[in-house]
Amino acid sequence: MVVVGFTFGWKFIKEFRNYLLGLEWIIVATSGSNFFVYAAVGAGEDSPMYTAAHFLDAFSRSVGITLILVMGLMAVTHRYRPSVAVDVGVFAFAAGVGLVLQIFGEELGRGLAVFYVVVNVLTTLFLLYFSRRLWAAGAKGMAIGAGLATAAAFGIASIYDYVHIPGDDAAHTLFYTAALSTWGFQMCMYYFAYRALHRLGESADAEKDRQVHDRADV
Repeated sequence: MVVVGFTFGWKFIKEFRNYLLGLEWIIVATSGSNFFVYAAVGAGEDSPMYTAAHFLDAFSRSVGITLILVMGLMAVTHRYRPSVAVDVGVFAFAAGVGLVLQIFGEELGRGLAVFYVVVNVLTTLFLLYFSRRLWAAGAKGMAIGAGLATAAAFGIASIYDYVHIPGDDAAHTLFYTAALSTWGFQMCMYYFAYRALHRLGESADAEKDRQVHDRADV
């Protein structure tokens, strides 16, 4: 997940100037790196890494892999290109929400878990639409891949705060193995699906321009 996040996050920025997806992918990779170091050194709950892990988790689960993901994918589904101010504003909003949820998460109790499920359901609906757009555009392999990634991610989100996998240990090793693998697959698949729709859009624009040029010549 860490490798995928940093690699394709940079690609989103370099190839498509999509800072919403690029920076969110990098943030997820940073969260994974922090989680890895935290586990490797056996740090405790009083560690700054533990605090950072809670903040980054709240950041992405509330706004990052929900609102920011949708806005970023809309570049190829709706030709939406936010201004720099919008990019900055939505990340600032995500940081604020992440901070509030980190501070007051325990007080919110089960309500927070319900909130995460609700925003995930809404995001999943858009992601199913995203897969449908791929299918309609003829990128059926990408549509299937994006659909599988979405289904797997939805499954992880559905059990995140509710289900303890039988045989799992206190550190939830089995769950996090499945979750991190799923999130890595999800980020990888969405990059290639995004690229496919982007290229199909460019081809459609080129054909449209050619037809306009031909009519002008006539």
